[in-house]
Amino acid sequence: MTSGEIACRIMRTAKKLGIKTVAVFSDADRNALHVKMADEAYNIGPAASAESYLKVDKIIEVARLSGAQAIHPGYGFLSENAGFADRLAKENITFIGPPASAMTSMGSKSESKFIMQAAKVPVVPGYHGDNQDDAFLKAEAAKIGYPVLIKAVKGGGGKGMRIVDRPEDFEIMLESSRREAMKSFSDDKVLVEKYLVTPRHVEVQVFADTLGNAVYLFERDCSVQRRHQKILEEAPAPGLSEELRRELGEKAVAAAKAVNYVGAGTVEFIMDNTDQKFYFMEMNTRLQVEHPITEMITNTDLVQWQLEVAAGNRLPKLQNELKKDGWAFEARIYAENPSNNFLPDVGPLLHVQTPEASDSVRLETGFVQGDEISVHYDPMIAKLVVHGENRTAALRILRKALSEYEVVGLNTNIEFLKTLASHPAFIAGEVETGFIKKYEDDMFKPAPPLDHATVAQASLSMVLRDLEATKQAAVIAEDASSPFTLDAGLRLNQLSEQQLAFKLEDQDVKVGVEFNRDGTFNVRVNTPNKTTVFSKVMAKLAGDSSLIAEIENRRYKTSVVQKGDKVHVFAEEGKVTLDVPQPKYLTVGKEEKAGSLRTPMPCKISQVMCKPGDKVVKGQNLIILEAMKMEHVIKSPIDGVISDVFFSIGEMVGENKSLIAFEEAEGAKVAEGAKKA
Repeated sequence: MTSGEIACRIMRTAKKLGIKTVAVFSDADRNALHVKMADEAYNIGPAASAESYLKVDKIIEVARLSGAQAIHPGYGFLSENAGFADRLAKENITFIGPPASAMTSMGSKSESKFIMQAAKVPVVPGYHGDNQDDAFLKAEAAKIGYPVLIKAVKGGGGKGMRIVDRPEDFEIMLESSRREAMKSFSDDKVLVEKYLVTPRHVEVQVFADTLGNAVYLFERDCSVQRRHQKILEEAPAPGLSEELRRELGEKAVAAAKAVNYVGAGTVEFIMDNTDQKFYFMEMNTRLQVEHPITEMITNTDLVQWQLEVAAGNRLPKLQNELKKDGWAFEARIYAENPSNNFLPDVGPLLHVQTPEASDSVRLETGFVQGDEISVHYDPMIAKLVVHGENRTAALRILRKALSEYEVVGLNTNIEFLKTLASHPAFIAGEVETGFIKKYEDDMFKPAPPLDHATVAQASLSMVLRDLEATKQAAVIAEDASSPFTLDAGLRLNQLSEQQLAFKLEDQDVKVGVEFNRDGTFNVRVNTPNKTTVFSKVMAKLAGDSSLIAEIENRRYKTSVVQKGDKVHVFAEEGKVTLDVPQPKYLTVGKEEKAGSLRTPMPCKISQVMCKPGDKVVKGQNLIILEAMKMEHVIKSPIDGVISDVFFSIGEMVGENKSLIAFEEAEGAKVAEGAKKA
């Protein structure tokens, strides 16, 4: 019982072992890849996870109908639900995971801290008790010393987690943490602990069987995060001595044994970068998203290990049989906009081209070209996993693989990951959880000047595809022998020239493509401050999106994808997207008007903190939206006066809808669009 890429990954191992698989799916996932891969598949309800993937009775009913003997929960939804595990035991269905008692103990961040202290595993200073009074928690925060971290007791994935730098921010952050925790885990209980300013997130993969054996499969560094969620992980962790590595592993095994653990688990530590002291943070009682990098450096299949342990067998390898082999990275490919605070994106995957799989490159995905990334689930598209003989080699393979990854249809973090993997501090292994914030100026540099050779390639691709379409149309019309079809660029007394126009943000780009009689092209590119003429350019199409061109003695092989009114060029310097202006008759009446805030994606209104007539200042919180299992705060872009609030708490709102309108200085309303009925 799982969905997305982890379901596909589990099925691959199951098929390898000759085990039949049964998928469950919601209405939104009817055509998902995991449904197509399974031997059988059953619909269990509407898109909302609360009405489908979290419905225990429906899942058990499918197990009965299909004759399934075991359920693998993946790493989402019910994977750490002790009640689900208990229910399966009563139904005589094997839960491929740890005992319910271990999930209960480790699922509570408070109880787990006490268990770790008893097992002599170091823990972060903080308050983990039952007193949830606001004033009491604030007093505890003062004792611990700011900054502090408020965390949902049953949290995970950054949900319900808030950093508080000042006492005056404590109450609002506490309220926000509780609200998100209740939505995600149906429990708003929190803990408060010391926030380390320069921490690293180091976690250890552990495995235990029912025969008393427990091992660690070395550690992973997951320090590079945004919104407290991992985006780039590696194994092993850089800069650790073998003595420290062994100590981390032994403490992780002690943590597992303290709760009589069985199966795959991850013990997460937070490490102070200044002195390399580490503290227990939490234990994830499931297979982790980043488990492939551990598999890559240990030459194991952890899903197969899970199946072996669930069957009552001994661990495939004991501690003295486990060796590290090389280095591995995992880059999480997300549908999100890094330049807009990593806001998740939704939409169709109009074009997808992935790196070629090999012994050193592995792709885990639940989506293919033509699929839709919806608002209902996590926005991760895929995981790109690479392996090399050492960190330098693995990082080189990662950068190359990222450069070969192409997505059109929505925003992704691919370009950001390329920048991150090329940063000198990351190359040097100087990682910490605040890495992205620390090097923010480097991560979000202004785009370089538009390369005219890139524009020339986009133009040539469009012109050549137009010519190809003309010839195809002539064939259909039985006019293939017409001289105008055979030489579509022919002019009797002069060279033919085709004019194209693009926009890049506010920059107008004009291009002239001239057809030479020898089959080459002259391309003239005009931007506001520069004109470039490329003469005798040779160009031809090579497949659905590839263009091969020789420009000024340099040979390019470039992917150019035109979808709607945008042309996407996957050039050497990165992805460049050019707008193709539409004819005026298609845009009349569609101009954007000032004065309104719009929804960045389909969402639900969680909180409204303003009303008509309120005076607000730039940066003030106005509305909180919920989408893709996360809360997103909409802030005021200006100092002004609210004239209208179009939606109320609990309402579902589509993408690009007006939320709030402001008055102009003289008091006139300037909201764009009609008010919701």
